[in-house]
Amino acid sequence: MHKTLQVMHATEMKGVELASYHLKGVSYSWFEMWEDSREEGSPPARWSEFANTLTDHFLPAETKAAHTAEFESLKKGSVSVWEYHMRFACLSKYSIYMFPTMEARVRRFVQGLCPLVINEAATTALNSDMNYEKMVAFAQATETHKLNNRNGVRG
Repeated sequence: MHKTLQVMHATEMKGVELASYHLKGVSYSWFEMWEDSREEGSPPARWSEFANTLTDHFLPAETKAAHTAEFESLKKGSVSVWEYHMRFACLSKYSIYMFPTMEARVRRFVQGLCPLVINEAATTALNSDMNYEKMVAFAQATETHKLNNRNGVRG
């Protein structure tokens, strides 16, 4: 659902409304109870609040804790930047609280990179126009360039 909302450029408030139409059975019953529990006159629920509350309710605490711990210790290691990015993206949804801003997300991504690309990526992360997707592309290009230089490939 999160991906769909991103593609649609749905607002934080519209996301909850759109997502609620897809809920069925137990999840819809939970949603109705959750909505009823919100204070009368409070502003519309935001997507991040809804998603976190839904996850907290339906995802076992042990599973969430295990994914959070794995994310907190995530490093690129010997995998490619792309593989690291994919693992980062999968696990980061369990630790959304760590990313109050795009800059925080970029910094955390850079922290897990290997020495091969971390210096250039850290310097580039200081650029205020650097978002997560641009950082992934930059780190991939840097990794490819450095690996090609190591192997004597020109280009």
